[in-house]
Amino acid sequence: MTPTCVISQPTFMPWLGWFDLVDQSDVMVLLDDVAFSKQSWQQRNRIRTRNELEFLTVPVKTSGRLGQRLLECELGDQRFVDKTLNGLRANYGKAPFFRECFDSLAAAFAAGAASGRLVGLNCSMISWMAGRLGITKQMILASTLGVGYERGEHVAGICECVGSTRYLSPAGAEAYLLEDRLAFDRRGISVWLHVYEHPAYPQRFDPFIPFATALDLILNVGPEAPEVMRSGRRPSRALGEPLPNHL
Repeated sequence: MTPTCVISQPTFMPWLGWFDLVDQSDVMVLLDDVAFSKQSWQQRNRIRTRNELEFLTVPVKTSGRLGQRLLECELGDQRFVDKTLNGLRANYGKAPFFRECFDSLAAAFAAGAASGRLVGLNCSMISWMAGRLGITKQMILASTLGVGYERGEHVAGICECVGSTRYLSPAGAEAYLLEDRLAFDRRGISVWLHVYEHPAYPQRFDPFIPFATALDLILNVGPEAPEVMRSGRRPSRALGEPLPNHL
């Protein structure tokens, strides 16, 4: 079969669709060599609280660092580690699988934060969450590949570098992929878009609200998390092909 490459930024405690995308890859490349964007998913995500979805944000040093790349981002005051873990404890302490998960989760969070880098923290949490979701795919940092170019040329170059002729992309990238389609065509790489319908599951608070970090699923359903995650998967669509009417 044609090896499938997935390329996406190492965001902070990603949502379910991010992990479902990884689960369909042969090679996963974490795009750490792009520009840092303040207050983006790179440094924050949402948890389910009693009232709604609320952001957890990682402090990052930005003063005098305009234009820094994601891999260059240094973490701010380390007191955020205890603050974040206390926030998780307050909102998920009574979730069914909190006690089973929390010690290893806290250790992964602290170890990632100890790197002093946002990418180190994000990758540590991605690894821990992937394990709980039954995902064992190979993950590579884009910065280790030495691929140049920008936008679609950069992504197509990465696919070529890792020997993939099929690229499965987050759906939100469709507009620029259409503009840069020739970069893939020249290399004989087919481009497909991820299609995902967020599944419902028992949450700590009612009513169910989708699009929280995947940690919400892990702490609420435990060993059933991989099956629930994959239940939202729909057939990928070719670049430029319209979505089915029901989506």
